[in-house]
Amino acid sequence: MTVKFTKMTGAGNDFVVIDNRTRRIRDGSKAAKLLCDRRWGIGADGLLLLERSRRGDYRMMYYNADGSYGGMCGNGGRCIAQYAVTHGVASRKHVFEALDYQYHVEVGSKQVRLFMKDPKDLSLGNTLDLDSIPQLYHFVDTGAPHIVIPVTDLRPQPASLEAVDLAFLGPRLRYHERFKPTGTNVNVIERDGAKRLNIRTYERGVEDETLACGTGAIAAAVVASRLWGLAPPIRVLPRSKQELLVAFDDGHGAARNVRLMGPVRTVFEGRIKF
Repeated sequence: MTVKFTKMTGAGNDFVVIDNRTRRIRDGSKAAKLLCDRRWGIGADGLLLLERSRRGDYRMMYYNADGSYGGMCGNGGRCIAQYAVTHGVASRKHVFEALDYQYHVEVGSKQVRLFMKDPKDLSLGNTLDLDSIPQLYHFVDTGAPHIVIPVTDLRPQPASLEAVDLAFLGPRLRYHERFKPTGTNVNVIERDGAKRLNIRTYERGVEDETLACGTGAIAAAVVASRLWGLAPPIRVLPRSKQELLVAFDDGHGAARNVRLMGPVRTVFEGRIKF
């Protein structure tokens, strides 16, 4: 089977995007493992399948690079929206379905704005045991589960955000018994002025640090607004140095009407034979 694909990146978070309205790809999990392999496939953090929907202009099916079903992905949602506009599937303002929810999106000339679900299960000031040392963390579900740790709260404390050994720390937190059975994503952040955060993210499903993570950026912004009083919109600078902007309405102790904005780029297009 030969299929057309588009390789896209949302602030460094990269995806293989395929129009699957004809349902040529039946097993998204298997396809993701083949296509996202960076040595034997196209290479990406995840696979986005654009499929038919009765509740929106299309349905987004997102699979992580390891084949697990990812559900919702902020940067993936922005990429597939750009793809849909470019390929005539939808207008610049449209609605798509993912995980039985309708997401509104606005595709501009330079940025894509995605209206996300309200965060839930925000919990601050938690601790867990890590090598017999209490580790402080904060938790919030922004469409995917995320823990957020300011770099100054890591024990032992690293010299800087860049000095964090996320390849070592990430899996230990991602697979910690506290978050079983599904695990969690891991974000380490530092404050950079009154309106900006620097962030590094270890993503479950990718099982590695990624250059950007949309739901992680939202989680970081929401937690930072509570910890440090940062007022939205909050600029979030991921490892790619491609800035994301997180805006939300802040009232009654909860973040509402969350918007994720940032760049999207088509890297290349092609055909691949399974």
